[in-house]
Amino acid sequence: MVRDEAALLKNFSLPKMLAPVAIGLGITALLIWRTADLGALQSISWTRGTSFWMLLALGSLVMRDWMYMARIRHLTGRKLTWWRAFVVIMLWEFASALAPGMIGGGFFFAIWFLSREGVDTGTSITVITFTSFLDGIFLAVMAPLVYFLVGREALFEGAELSGTFLGKSLFLAFWTVYFIILAYKLFVAYALFVNPVFVKRALVGIFSAPLLRRWRRSAVTTGDQLITAAGGLRHQGWSYWWPALATTFASWTARYSIVNCILHAFPHGIAFSDLVVYAKQVVMGIIVLLSPTPGGSGLAEFIFNDFLGMYVAPGLAPAIALLWRLLSYYPYILIGAILLPRWVKQNVIAPLAHPHHEPLGEAGEIPHT
Repeated sequence: MVRDEAALLKNFSLPKMLAPVAIGLGITALLIWRTADLGALQSISWTRGTSFWMLLALGSLVMRDWMYMARIRHLTGRKLTWWRAFVVIMLWEFASALAPGMIGGGFFFAIWFLSREGVDTGTSITVITFTSFLDGIFLAVMAPLVYFLVGREALFEGAELSGTFLGKSLFLAFWTVYFIILAYKLFVAYALFVNPVFVKRALVGIFSAPLLRRWRRSAVTTGDQLITAAGGLRHQGWSYWWPALATTFASWTARYSIVNCILHAFPHGIAFSDLVVYAKQVVMGIIVLLSPTPGGSGLAEFIFNDFLGMYVAPGLAPAIALLWRLLSYYPYILIGAILLPRWVKQNVIAPLAHPHHEPLGEAGEIPHT
């Protein structure tokens, strides 16, 4: 166990923390060098309206994390105080910021963080698996909804790529990633609510093939976690589901409202639909999952410049993209880097130096709320 935790901590080395920042700032610098207009930057005036909308953007950021905290407190039967929920969410976001989204972001780290906060391992697995499933439900529902509400032309209209081969590729990438997410979430739903044992056997069988054997151990672990999570969810009623769903949709809505607030803060004189801007962010959020870089660094800034560049003054898109990432991404790296050393000292090193035994609940058991 000690060796496993030491291996986990290696994922939070200084080079790995600096990599996404360097990639994101590098792409932003390149975009600024290619397209930025210093005259446009100098023409920006900070008004009362700017202050109002930027405060609203900060409020959206707070709402996003508050809803995540409320959700994890609810799902753990309020075993976490608000402060401990804040620490878990910030460390989870920190781990996600350092991992590519397509491989699950900070999923396994979140289980570790939660279990080290005194929540038994079975409950931790259940809660984190369920929250990831709920996030997938949001994307599975919202992506086709905004597509049909807004339409393809408005969704994929960009400053540079509209009508080009790359623009068509983004359209295909969006639906390809969407259906991968949908298929995976349906697979998880079957495992959680129908037959987890069959899913584990299928996973182990698939990853026993010669070319996939190196991942067989991970497949066994995933199968075990699905069985544990299924056991924890089996007897939960609607009172367990609806607050989790409500906080999930509220959190993601707040997350995607940040850009709307920023665009209102720096108006270009061109009217835009908040629904279209929101819908474009749903598309961007799905496409960024393709990025092999931590937290989608680089690709996120590039897509922002293209998808939303027409809503800001010419030459300002890279600077606005940087402001967006400064609000919605980089803070989690900074906060995580501050919290992690103290958290490791309190929750990993101290228990090893002063071991004690506490009775844990049965694997998968979740207190009713």
